[in-house]
Amino acid sequence: MIRLRHASAAVCAAAMLGACATTGSTGGPSSSPSSSSGPATPLPAGLQPDRRADPFPSTYRALPSQPTAIVGATILTGTGQRIDNGTVLMRDGKVERVEAGLAAPAGYAVVDGRGRFVTPGVIDSHSHLGVYPSPGVPALSDGNEVTGPNTAQVWSEHSLWPQDPGFNTARAGGVTTLLILPGSANLFGGRSVTVRNVPSRTMQGMKFPGAPYGLKMACGENPSRVYGGRNQSPATGMGNVAGYRAAWINAAAYGKKWDDYYAKVDKGEKADPPQRDLQMDTLSGVLRGEILVQNHCYRADEMAVMIDIAREFGYRIRTFHHASEAYKLADVLAREDICVATWAGWWGFKMESLDGIEENAALVHAAGGCAVIHSDDDTLTQRLNQEAAVALSAARRGGLQISEAEAIKWITANPAKALGILDQTGTLEAGKRADVVIWSANPFSIYAVADQVYIDGALTYDRRDPRFQPRSDFQLGMGIR
Repeated sequence: MIRLRHASAAVCAAAMLGACATTGSTGGPSSSPSSSSGPATPLPAGLQPDRRADPFPSTYRALPSQPTAIVGATILTGTGQRIDNGTVLMRDGKVERVEAGLAAPAGYAVVDGRGRFVTPGVIDSHSHLGVYPSPGVPALSDGNEVTGPNTAQVWSEHSLWPQDPGFNTARAGGVTTLLILPGSANLFGGRSVTVRNVPSRTMQGMKFPGAPYGLKMACGENPSRVYGGRNQSPATGMGNVAGYRAAWINAAAYGKKWDDYYAKVDKGEKADPPQRDLQMDTLSGVLRGEILVQNHCYRADEMAVMIDIAREFGYRIRTFHHASEAYKLADVLAREDICVATWAGWWGFKMESLDGIEENAALVHAAGGCAVIHSDDDTLTQRLNQEAAVALSAARRGGLQISEAEAIKWITANPAKALGILDQTGTLEAGKRADVVIWSANPFSIYAVADQVYIDGALTYDRRDPRFQPRSDFQLGMGIR
């Protein structure tokens, strides 16, 4: 195990605040000496892996908020509960209370929720906003580092363009948090980043504080097609698997080298440190359980193989993405506690997705698994409630009686679990972040739209108030309205 030796520097941020104003900072780090015990002569900065240090730390600061009471609404809490004539109290950026018939305390701004529905903020567990932004021109196509089958060394946040207008349109669809992933051309595509859906000048100003990193992996047609087309490995499914295994062997050996180095240093012995390797840093982080595997994989048989590889090397898969055939393996995925991030309607566009069905998410749910509806698309992310409604409707036609209070988890609590942030968001429970959407109607209705969206208790979108309908700096500069 690679041990922590140096504390990361703290980074301060100055936020530009106004009516839904830009957050984030261009400020630099303020250094502080390390107090940890370690080598008598510490390695120069940047040459030592550090499990907890983040060289690109979040500077996210919640926008200003006021104590707010949403009263008289139908509330779907994301915990499986439905509350009629309910009240949500928000204070200091947190959910304070959620209860039926509760009157608004004195000093709270009161929002009339009668005839409307309230849910947790929508979480998109598979997005490429910012790395494949609009306009979709080659200069901004930064989501795939198609230079080798293993590019675990790259981080999607370093391609993220915060001015992407898609973040604003996603927020208008109720999306408060997103997982931004690299593309799926490679066996190992790089690290993902979780972001708060707020306007920002910088990537760091959106970065979800403390959210774990993910590693994007891809199985199936994409890597074998890309590299087989170049007459190199992997060109087949078996080439894919050989590539994963070789990489994990190298990562385990890399971690052991650092462990051996630290063991000698702790004994006061002279030791030469290994050469730091950014690719191996990421893979070693997975083996230590600190980085979550987000695995693009369509077919059931290939998911089973990926589970076996994970067992061989002692790591866990957090989520299978797309997973069109998850319904064929639903009991196994539930037993392994692996989430399934999928669509309702996207299937048949290539051979590995041919056996997709609209009931996929519901069958995973019915087996006791963690079903998630994701987008993988800058348009669908605006309508994840409708995609969940399609999946729910298909379930009921197929004889699965799943309540709306349970199905709302597919775009709230379950993606929060997939991202490793369920302790902070995804449900309307006291003490969690006040990420809240007020819908004009039942969110499973084709006619429902997000009326107001709150992030950390701050109003960040209001369908009827232009002050809370921000445009990106790019749009302003281009004169786009």
